[in-house]
Amino acid sequence: MTSTAPAATVDRRAAWPVTGLLVTGQGATTIATTVVRRTAGTAAREVSGVHGLGSGATRALAALRDRVPGASASAGQGVSVGVGEKRAAIDTRVVLDHGVPIPAVARAGRANPIAAVEDLTGLEAVEAGIAVEHVHMPGDNGERAALSRVR
Repeated sequence: MTSTAPAATVDRRAAWPVTGLLVTGQGATTIATTVVRRTAGTAAREVSGVHGLGSGATRALAALRDRVPGASASAGQGVSVGVGEKRAAIDTRVVLDHGVPIPAVARAGRANPIAAVEDLTGLEAVEAGIAVEHVHMPGDNGERAALSRVR
């Protein structure tokens, strides 16, 4: 019975020194602004107390888009980002549910998108601004009123 020696393994980390998560000795990875915006938007929507994202005009356009068969909501709606080689800054416009503590939701509204952007893209999220645009009241049909003004 012959025994074969295990194949030699190559430590790629030693062969290709890493200067950052997105820049290695093998090349650079760039992350598109839309990727960061959609990642942050999805994470912001997951926060308890956030009713939606965007300003009144943005929500009115989204209400129109929702009426079109086959159209889907934009994951980046209400989010703007600045993306550099290693860092990103996030600004989110939110609509909160009535009765939620705004400071607590704002803290979570910063933490969740920061964690998602850092985990999924490797970029350092250096800033996350929150602008509370509206408070959604129970039975509020602000979206319908905005939609009727657009027509």
